[in-house]
Amino acid sequence: MIFENISEADSLYTDLEKKSTLEILTEINQEDQKVALAVQKTIPQIEELVNQIVPRIQQGGRLFYIGAGTSGRLGVLDASEIPPTFGMPPNLIIGIIAGGDNALRSPVEHAEDDTEQGWKDLMVYQINEKDTVIGIAASGTTPYILGALQKAKQNKILTASISSNPGSPIAEVVDIPIEITVGPEYVTGSSRMKSGTGQKMVLNMISTTIMIKLGRVKGNKMVNMQLTNEKLIDRGTRVIMGELKLPYNKAKSLLLIHGSVSKAINNYKQSF
Repeated sequence: MIFENISEADSLYTDLEKKSTLEILTEINQEDQKVALAVQKTIPQIEELVNQIVPRIQQGGRLFYIGAGTSGRLGVLDASEIPPTFGMPPNLIIGIIAGGDNALRSPVEHAEDDTEQGWKDLMVYQINEKDTVIGIAASGTTPYILGALQKAKQNKILTASISSNPGSPIAEVVDIPIEITVGPEYVTGSSRMKSGTGQKMVLNMISTTIMIKLGRVKGNKMVNMQLTNEKLIDRGTRVIMGELKLPYNKAKSLLLIHGSVSKAINNYKQSF
């Protein structure tokens, strides 16, 4: 396959500065509607990846996201949502961004151009063959990510990539490439738009499906979420009410005693 950097191609729209607010918003929305269809085409690859990750995690493995710029931020975001949403430890799904935590808010000059640093950042976590590394890069050419994936694969670690260009260098080096061909961005080259949206959708699909397969969801409820605020305590209380047919105060009391919806329900059922 011949590599074409579609994500950097000229926008399908011109003279953006001359358009009305309504025209701009409508055209952006029209482009965004293409993202879900592009993601849909990658479901077979996402399925293969998830089916390989789950048994690795069950054997003690971890999942690493590694990226630069917007892609790195999205990986860190998805990883950071796993503990509060599913009650899992923060070292199960780990997001790494070129340039470190400072790069979450501000660009770090040339951080993504270092072909060696990505692997060094992974080695901090004593990465091993049970783990999985997913490189995220709209272009599919980022040296920081490419170098990390090459070294990971050399060390017999499962690798995957999420990119917006078919046949990119990153896709060529991994075990499972996920290529979301969303087309040119509304603002030429602004991969924080459609490419970023597609990346977030795929990351949500991967992590959520993994958590469901690991038993962190019951029915369609987050029964292992952390009770970090009143909204989540109320949500958990209502789940217990529905499951155990208890009044609100009794359900809330059980939740606060046991610390999670899952434990509250299981302990209550075992008491009879």
